[in-house]
Amino acid sequence: MKCMYYLAPSLVTTHQISDDLHAVGVENWNLHVISKDEAGLKNEKIHSSNWLETTDLLRGGFIGANIGFVIGVLIAGGLMLFKPFGPHFPSVAYFFMVVVATLFGAWVGGLTGMDSENQKLRRFHDDIEAGKYLILIYAHKGQGEKIKDMMHRRHPESRHVATDRHFVNPFGRVERRHSRQKKDQAYE
Repeated sequence: MKCMYYLAPSLVTTHQISDDLHAVGVENWNLHVISKDEAGLKNEKIHSSNWLETTDLLRGGFIGANIGFVIGVLIAGGLMLFKPFGPHFPSVAYFFMVVVATLFGAWVGGLTGMDSENQKLRRFHDDIEAGKYLILIYAHKGQGEKIKDMMHRRHPESRHVATDRHFVNPFGRVERRHSRQKKDQAYE
């Protein structure tokens, strides 16, 4: 599955694109729109984005878990080396220290990520603030070319701005539209 990003200029255009995407087989679950005008999307019954797409929760959580793990290993290793609790302290307690530090890091990282904009959407921030609509289309294998063709024919006012292998990957980068054209064609 890959995610195609389109910028649409208005709510009317976004509604028409949504209807046309449904006609070519894209379900609501695979179509999300990011906009300042959440009320307009709701009134038009257009599937809005969710907080996993708009925040850096997953990325922050993964980064925090990794940092917590490293800190937990260092602390547990130091405690095992110096044995401040005596020689008969259970070894499994050191393992639980690492687990607790990892979970705490994931929690703190997730909270930090919830407070920041998704790093994949940052470059579209100004367009969204200007009132444009960012449409995320999750295309199954074989759907991509059909979607691109329909968008090119029926909605030239919208711009295809990026393609990503899958949106949820917290460490992946959004690929520019023309940089992976050959691989995209092979994928479809």
